[in-house]
Amino acid sequence: MSAEVLAVNDTLPIRTSEPVHSGKVRSVYWLSEADSARLIRERSYDVAPDAQLAVMVISDRISAFDCIWHGEGGLAGVPGKGAALNAISHFWFQTFRDAGLARSHILEVPHPLVWVVQRAKPIMVEAIARRFITGSMWRAYERGVREFCGIALPDHLHRDQRLSETLVTPSTKGVMRGLPGIPEADDTNVSKEQLVTHWQAFGFHSVNDVEHYEILLREGVELIAQHLTPLDLMLVDTKFEFGYARDAEGRENLIYMDEVGTPDSSRIWDAVAYRGGSVIENSKEEFRQALLRHVNDAELLLDHQRFEERKRFAAEHALPAVMLHTLSNTYSSVAERIIGQPLSVPERPLESMMAVLGDEFDLVR
Repeated sequence: MSAEVLAVNDTLPIRTSEPVHSGKVRSVYWLSEADSARLIRERSYDVAPDAQLAVMVISDRISAFDCIWHGEGGLAGVPGKGAALNAISHFWFQTFRDAGLARSHILEVPHPLVWVVQRAKPIMVEAIARRFITGSMWRAYERGVREFCGIALPDHLHRDQRLSETLVTPSTKGVMRGLPGIPEADDTNVSKEQLVTHWQAFGFHSVNDVEHYEILLREGVELIAQHLTPLDLMLVDTKFEFGYARDAEGRENLIYMDEVGTPDSSRIWDAVAYRGGSVIENSKEEFRQALLRHVNDAELLLDHQRFEERKRFAAEHALPAVMLHTLSNTYSSVAERIIGQPLSVPERPLESMMAVLGDEFDLVR
């Protein structure tokens, strides 16, 4: 695996019609009406002829506790991380579609670090499914909370226990304002009843789609969990995102968005270790726990009110390179187990990406 990482992905010479939108990991280059129409025609994408497309570029940056981290020796990310996340998500989305669930916003994967996507209207819900009681749910339960997102939890559960059924525990995607009973803050837990009451505010096209998204979530989670079982991996919890987009016949459908079933969006445990009574992470949670052990003051990472201090620390503090390389091994190992073949990691990511987007797609300025 190449030690070279793609850390900066929002300054590429891709022809766009809007400012580049750059998140913690991905950057989105919205294409012009002419380029979108041309690619739909040339590549025979199953979308409306006037749909807007984008080139989405994933970096190898690593985000944890809302900060971007780097390593010693100028290591600006996790080698192979972007390629692993792209390969896993693409595998699951294809599997979902083959199983008759729903399509995703991904139209093509022309490079290990690139998606061509259709613009979709997102619903403002982080769709979270939990199969075990751990993480924030366990911390709340330990404090005596017995209702989580409107779901009653029984007494006498223990940490990391398998739940009797998969629980859907949504939270807000962004800040929802003016909705009674829902705090105006990002990632606020909400109940299904609240989604039904405020379905329009959350971006659903009908109240029935609140049930529809939950069905798609449960079906996707069950499919992923079944695939992981013979690999001795366990899907513990995961986050999906959904939106609306039109197909070639002009029908607007609820589709999968962002990424699914990756070590970034999911907790994945080693099944052999769990059967033996211990938890071994095969996800980004491994890195989060390593960070908590690494810093002298764990509250620096956990206290929301110390975000600016934490951000400065992350920018100024180079982590031991072994922490990032260990995570790299986790990402690549999980990816290859899931997709069933060696992971393709470009040695010169920027150069190879620009060659594809220029020669095959004519999108380079």
